[in-house]
Amino acid sequence: MPRELLKRYLPTPERIKRARSLRFLGTILHDPQLWHITRHSVARAMACGLFVTMLPIPMQMLLAAFLAISVRANLPISVSLVWLTNPITMPPVFFAQYKIGTLLLGAPERSMPMELSIAWLTSEIQHIWQPMLVGSLLTGVVAATLGYFGTLLYWRLWVTRNWKRRKLRRGRQS
Repeated sequence: MPRELLKRYLPTPERIKRARSLRFLGTILHDPQLWHITRHSVARAMACGLFVTMLPIPMQMLLAAFLAISVRANLPISVSLVWLTNPITMPPVFFAQYKIGTLLLGAPERSMPMELSIAWLTSEIQHIWQPMLVGSLLTGVVAATLGYFGTLLYWRLWVTRNWKRRKLRRGRQS
């Protein structure tokens, strides 16, 4: 079952509750729903984490944690998913989101320099923020939707397969 695989790699609730950096959250982390590995809590965590990972904002982990707490999703899964966009994957993901945004808005594309710099970004931000926002929100919603329903489907298939295997084993033992 996916539950055992996830439990193997996720930190324990006690370990996270003891973390000094998270003490400011108080008793919020004591909600057992944030730590359960059930089909629906994992699917909600996938949706939260995948949506936030597509947003070009700082402190994605904090936003993913807030969303997970508000919808009672599995907190460690939601927070860990934001690392899908990391310094290596961010440029192509954000560029694709910008392209999608320009297509949807019908906006002209701005030429991209060979080397991105802060100076270029500050001079061009007024032209690229709207397509970037639209593209990132759309890809976030699509990724969250696919993650949510994909997790539910995968979990159902996994459980069905295990039921069939168990049934075959019982039939051979008789």
